[in-house]
Amino acid sequence: MSAIGNRRSTIVMYSDASCIHSHRIRLALAEKSIDAEIVPVKMGEINEDLLQLSPQGAVPVIVDRDLALYDPRVITDYLDERYPHPPFMPVDPVSRARTRLALYRIESDWYSLRPDAPGQTLSPKEASKRLGESLGAAAPVFAALPYLFSEEYSILDATLAPLLWRLGAYGIVLPKTAAPVAKYAKQMFARDAFQKSLSDVEREMEK
Repeated sequence: MSAIGNRRSTIVMYSDASCIHSHRIRLALAEKSIDAEIVPVKMGEINEDLLQLSPQGAVPVIVDRDLALYDPRVITDYLDERYPHPPFMPVDPVSRARTRLALYRIESDWYSLRPDAPGQTLSPKEASKRLGESLGAAAPVFAALPYLFSEEYSILDATLAPLLWRLGAYGIVLPKTAAPVAKYAKQMFARDAFQKSLSDVEREMEK
């Protein structure tokens, strides 16, 4: 087991070292300085303990006392409500709704184009090509504000950063026209919490 964060907690997290969704939760824990015991699990291998907590035996899963949660969005919402500082969501209902919609678009428009996305019907080369093009087309969005659609770090940044970290592993080189995307990514990667969230496997992706 390894640990993330420095705040007292009873949370245990089952995590795969290369899983992007596990990375999302490790990053959320690090950003909120939540201490968690990380139980390493390899995707595809049967883990009896995990099967008792998650119907599909898939990661990420967190256990907080008698509560077991799976699905990255459900987990992140729970962590944000239980540990509200720093907040991942805006306070007012309209901004929260807009943030949730933007999160949906990140997952449906970009996460779905990952070469390793479940059910991917495109070839790895074509999926990577489309993902790179889609991110490049969104360059003006990344140039508009310090963070994605916001002046403050939010759930959107914690969701997108793990994907941007994997672009090199997907064989994606952003064009010069996507300079705002690359600048934003560099800013996200430089955060102390992001560096703490990385597994050894993920650190190798940068090379």
